[in-house]
Amino acid sequence: MAMSLEFGLDTFGDVTLDPDGRPLPHAQILRDIVEEAVVADQVGVDFFGVGEHHRPDFAVSAPEVLLSAIAGQTNRIRLGSAATVLSSDDPVRVFQRFSTLNAVSNGRAEIIVGRGWFTESFPLFGYELSEYDALFEEKLGLLATLIRKEVVTWPGKKRSPLQNQRIFPPIENTRLKTWVAVGSTPNSVLRAARYDLPMIVAVIGGEALRFKPLFELYHRACERLDRPAREIGVHSSGYVADTDARAREEYWPEYKKFRDGIGTERGWAPIEKAQFETEIERGSLYVGSPETVARKIVTTVKALNTSRFEMKYSAGTLAHSRLKRSIELFGSQVVPLARELVG
Repeated sequence: MAMSLEFGLDTFGDVTLDPDGRPLPHAQILRDIVEEAVVADQVGVDFFGVGEHHRPDFAVSAPEVLLSAIAGQTNRIRLGSAATVLSSDDPVRVFQRFSTLNAVSNGRAEIIVGRGWFTESFPLFGYELSEYDALFEEKLGLLATLIRKEVVTWPGKKRSPLQNQRIFPPIENTRLKTWVAVGSTPNSVLRAARYDLPMIVAVIGGEALRFKPLFELYHRACERLDRPAREIGVHSSGYVADTDARAREEYWPEYKKFRDGIGTERGWAPIEKAQFETEIERGSLYVGSPETVARKIVTTVKALNTSRFEMKYSAGTLAHSRLKRSIELFGSQVVPLARELVG
C-alpha cells in the first residue's frame, strides 16, 4: 500500500424504532449516535462521520453540532461530515464551524464536502436546483482557498466576493483536512485534483472495481498538474455480526425497507433477495462476520490502492443495540484483521 490504511464508520442518523415499532424521536437518534461514536472511539476506529440531510428519515441536519458533542466524550477518533452539502451552504460558515470543531476536539476535525445525493437542502435554503453544479464549483474554490490562506481575496459570482478578509477562528497548527465526495462523475474527480484535495468515492451499488477508472483518472490529473496525488478513500455500506448468517438475517429486512423507500422516490424497482445476496458476494455491501468483512475490505483496498475505507454502518431502522454491536466487531475484530492481511 502506498499509504497507511485508515478505517472509518459513517451514519446518516437513520431513524430507528421503539419496541412497539414506532419511529423514535430525532432527539433520541442524535443521543444514540453520540453513544455509538463513543463505542467507535473505544474500539479503535480511526474516523467517525455523520451525514447532513433535511428529511424525516434521517436525524442529522447539523453535523458539526453533533460532532462537537461527540468530541467532548471521545479522545482520539477523528470526526467529520459524511458529507456536508456545500452547494447549499456558505463556505465561510462551513470553515468557521469546522475550525471551531477542530479547536474543541484538539485537532481531530475533517470536512467531507459533496454536491448532495439528496437535494432537499436547495429549496430549504433558497437555492435553485438548476445551479446544482455551478454552486458547488464556485463554493469549493472558496473553501479550498480558506483552508490554505489566513487572509483571503476571492472574486465570487454566486456569493459576494472577499477582499483581504480574515476568517475566525483560524485553524490551530495545521491545515483543516478537507475531502471531496465523488459519485461516478469524472468531472468531480478532476475537480478534486484541480483543487489539490483528497477524495472519497461513494460506492452505492455494484462492484467496487468498476470505479477503478476514476482512481486512475485522479492520478493522471495530478500528474498533469505536476503534483502528488492526495489520499483516496472508499465509502460503502455494511454491517458486521458474529456470523455471516446472522449478519444477513438481521440486515436484509432493514436494508430492503431503506433501499425500497429511496427507490420509490427515484423510480427504482424493489430490491429482491437475490440482488441483495449478489451485492454481498461481489458488490457494494460489506455484510457478514468479522473475517468475511475484513477480507472483502482488503480485496477492495488492495485493488484500488486506497488509504481509507469508510463503512456506513446504519441502514434504515436497524436497532441501536445492533448498531453498537456491529461497531464493536468492526473496531475490535475487522480492523485488526484487515491491517494484518494488508501487511
